[in-house]
Amino acid sequence: MVEDPMSPTPEPAPARLRTIPSRLLAGAAAVADRLVSERLAAEGAHRWHFAVLVALAEAGPASQAELSRRTGIYRSDMVAVLNELGDGACVRREADPTDRRRNVITLTPTGRRRLELLDTLIADAQRELLAPLTSAQQGELIRLLTALTEHHHPAHPRPRDTR
Repeated sequence: MVEDPMSPTPEPAPARLRTIPSRLLAGAAAVADRLVSERLAAEGAHRWHFAVLVALAEAGPASQAELSRRTGIYRSDMVAVLNELGDGACVRREADPTDRRRNVITLTPTGRRRLELLDTLIADAQRELLAPLTSAQQGELIRLLTALTEHHHPAHPRPRDTR
C-alpha cells in the first residue's frame, strides 16, 4: 500500500503491536537498511561490496568460495559482486598457484581506499540510526542484539548456493 503524501499522518499502531519485540526489531532493521543503502548507493556501492572488502581486509586473500562463506553471499551472486569490484580496481583476481582451477581474490590499494570511504558512510548511518540513544544505551543495544544473534545463529551462517 502506498501512502498518499497529502493524507493526514497515519494513526499510531495499537499498543499491543508497539510492544512486540519481533515487530520492533523489524521496524528498526528496515530503517537501518534504508539508511545504509541510501549512503552506499550515493557512492555507487551496496552492502555486498562492503562485506567483501571488509572480509578481504580482515582475513586476507581468499578464493571465491571462501569469500562466500565469510560474507554469507551466495556463490552464484559472488561472481557479479567481484566483477563490479574488479571493474573499480578494488580487487584483483589471480589464478591460485596451488590449484589453477580456482581464483584467489586480493584487496588492492584502491580497494582499501574504497573501504575507508564506505566505512565512513556506514558509521554515519549508524550514528543517525542510534541518535536517540545515549552512548551507554547504544552499547547495551549492541550487546543485546549480539546475544540474540549468537543464540539463534551460534555458528556463522552458511550461504546456500542457488544453483
